[in-house]
Amino acid sequence: MPHVQEPKLIAGNANQPLAQAIARRMSMHRGKKMGLVDARVERFNDGEIFVEVFENVRGEDMYIIQPTSNPANDNLMELLIMCDALRRSSAARITAVIPYFGYARQDRRTKARTPISSKLVANMLVSAGVERVLTMDLHAAQIQGFFDIPVDNLYASPIFALDIANQFRDRMGDLMIVSPDVGGVARARELAKRLNAPLSIVDKRREKPGEIAEMTVIGDVKDKVALIVDDMCDTAGTLCKAAEVLMENGAKEVHSYISHGVMSGPAVERVTNSVMKSLVITDTIAPTKAILDAPNIRVVPTAPIFAQAILNIWNGTSVSSLFEQDTLGPIYDGMYAAE
Repeated sequence: MPHVQEPKLIAGNANQPLAQAIARRMSMHRGKKMGLVDARVERFNDGEIFVEVFENVRGEDMYIIQPTSNPANDNLMELLIMCDALRRSSAARITAVIPYFGYARQDRRTKARTPISSKLVANMLVSAGVERVLTMDLHAAQIQGFFDIPVDNLYASPIFALDIANQFRDRMGDLMIVSPDVGGVARARELAKRLNAPLSIVDKRREKPGEIAEMTVIGDVKDKVALIVDDMCDTAGTLCKAAEVLMENGAKEVHSYISHGVMSGPAVERVTNSVMKSLVITDTIAPTKAILDAPNIRVVPTAPIFAQAILNIWNGTSVSSLFEQDTLGPIYDGMYAAE
């Protein structure tokens, strides 16, 4: 696209610290200062969203950084209205960088007369003018098929693999990767393969929604350092219960690696008081003060991988190359050594 001069970043209010960190990383990668496009995203007195872009974006390759986390509806509307503002300002291409894709849990009809909200959100984004989506760890991979535009789904597991190799370097032989449910086996297996570690599953059975009747551990976790891997932690009830069951089955320690720290309601208090030695989350959702102050919760950055992915999209090179440790390790150089 010869008329596209530079990648330009713009952000809503959902996760300004992450957007600023992505801009700083891109500045470092390119050797020239990159900031966020000057804009205001505000509210009228009745709560309606108002967007005004103060810089020329005609013919530019625009990247809107906006996770649709809590408050999901407000952040989604900010994203849609920002996209409309850019489209009407003649931006050449609009990419929605959605680190956490809200409504992803409603990806199929499990009962009669229920919506498929993630498909609705996909339609809304395309109608608003989004031409590409960059996200991380979709709750269900099939959501990519809801879009008729390119979707780049990054994975947190390569970052987690670097962190685990750094944090547990002297105990790699004791690790056991654990999926907290059958639905997350593929995600856990992928991380287990990266670390050359065995895999276990916690099978949970519910008598009715919201209540876990029984949990059974499939696999021998005795004397193992159990690492629970999942894509999101909401109220942390299931996660803390799974940690208890693993300890009851002989695990030496339990740690958790979760892509998106939704952490609503009593989640932080539950994790703080649980048997888990640590919970590691990413910053795809802006961490609250309670999360940052929790003694056993740690946040790992995603700005390096998002910054490089944006640059790769802009210059037409591979995004999937970032899933390889040889490529990702140098991007996180200074934090983790490439194994």
